[in-house]
Amino acid sequence: MNKIRIAIVVSEFNSDITLEMLDNAKRQAERLHAYIRYVCYVPGSFDMPLIVEELLKKKDVDAAVTLGAIIKGETRHDEIIADNAARLIADLSIKHGKPVSLGISGPDMTLEQAKDRIEVVAKRAVNAAVNMAIRIKKLRSVRSNLEIRETIVD
Repeated sequence: MNKIRIAIVVSEFNSDITLEMLDNAKRQAERLHAYIRYVCYVPGSFDMPLIVEELLKKKDVDAAVTLGAIIKGETRHDEIIADNAARLIADLSIKHGKPVSLGISGPDMTLEQAKDRIEVVAKRAVNAAVNMAIRIKKLRSVRSNLEIRETIVD
């Protein structure tokens, strides 16, 4: 099977956190032998869906990874951003038939909690995108056979 080609979309907001997330994501992609085709920066997590949409249209992208940190402020603004970003990102994945992992930590998270999640969120996001892309490729390559009762794609 060919290497999985991923695109990474990184929020510039809270860049002290998201740039470390990007470094962790790059290392994890290398461990998984995934090829990072694009890295795109956006002002904030709310801005990700538009760039994700453009990346998913590209034939040289099998999956996308989003990286962001939404930290709690004095209002519910963090919840609005997180809810909308997550919903639109999931919708794009379905629309284009390509996985998009949600590597956005938060909402309702302190700065300290965001720092504690830098490594784990980035790694999980890359793992999810790559593993889903592999499984989708496998599933699409399976030919239907009425005599086989069960096909496991893992």
